[in-house]
Amino acid sequence: MSRPPYVTTGRYAPPAPRRELTVTSADGSRLHAEVHGPEDAPAVVLAHGWTCSTAFWAPVVRELAAEHKVVVYDQRGHGRSPAAGPGGYSTDALADDLEAVLAAALEPGERAVLAGHSMGGMTAMAAARRTGMRERAAAVLLCSTGAADLAAEAMVIPLRSPGARRFAHRAVLGSRAPLGPVTPPAKRVLKYATMGPAATPEQIEACARIVHACPSGVRAQWGKVLAGLELTGEVARLEVPTAIVAGTADRLTPIVLARRLASVLPHCLGLTELPGLGHMTPIEAPDAVADRIRELVRDHLTAAAPESAAVAPKQKTKARRAREAKEKSA
Repeated sequence: MSRPPYVTTGRYAPPAPRRELTVTSADGSRLHAEVHGPEDAPAVVLAHGWTCSTAFWAPVVRELAAEHKVVVYDQRGHGRSPAAGPGGYSTDALADDLEAVLAAALEPGERAVLAGHSMGGMTAMAAARRTGMRERAAAVLLCSTGAADLAAEAMVIPLRSPGARRFAHRAVLGSRAPLGPVTPPAKRVLKYATMGPAATPEQIEACARIVHACPSGVRAQWGKVLAGLELTGEVARLEVPTAIVAGTADRLTPIVLARRLASVLPHCLGLTELPGLGHMTPIEAPDAVADRIRELVRDHLTAAAPESAAVAPKQKTKARRAREAKEKSA
């Protein structure tokens, strides 16, 4: 009997959502989304990275869901979101999907703190000029990500020349080779490429199951997008308050990329460098990531709530009743 795709017990097992929804993006692509925590609590939206899924955020969701409305969704082709059709893989598609999730999962007028890991952070950057992003995002947390030059700066294949690294990493990013079952050698490779030296067996197991569950074709399609990524101009337009978290031992998106982000962002709230941690910060350091999200909620979401307190509850109640009636009739 094959093992389930994700771990099923412990801190890294995906918690059961309060509700699930199917979101339709601009090109008709369907996205799986989940809502955890109280409906009327401050909202947090989490976007996962390349080859991951909603399961990747499990320990952070567990930290936040008692006092926050936490929305997670599967990027197209990942988790329970179907693969896109031809031409459906681009940074514009990432931005379309995020706007669709924000519109579907949040109430009218409701704002949220958005946290994106790796490709999820790139999603926030790609959406910087979108109306939905500007109206819905109260603050942003970028985890272990970069805006450009990923293939040249990555150190998974530690060649001395940036040009040689670019060539080698582009080949890896675009590969359709299947990863195969989660075996001890496979976990050693994943730990080397994506995690810090102190990653625990439980963390490695959780990450390996998630990454190996990603279809190879989807992995290759998005890998090609990442290999040619250029979002520096979009970062300069990400005007909402934005914080950054990155591990100093990250081989996929090295700390130099986080420092470049900090130098370009119009409203940077600082870079938190996590010593010795790798690329998978929400699993390697879920407490640190959750604490930074809580700070953003406190400073940029709930602090502004009294301004609209007179109208927000009525808007939420009306919208919720309409949604519940629609779900009941379906």
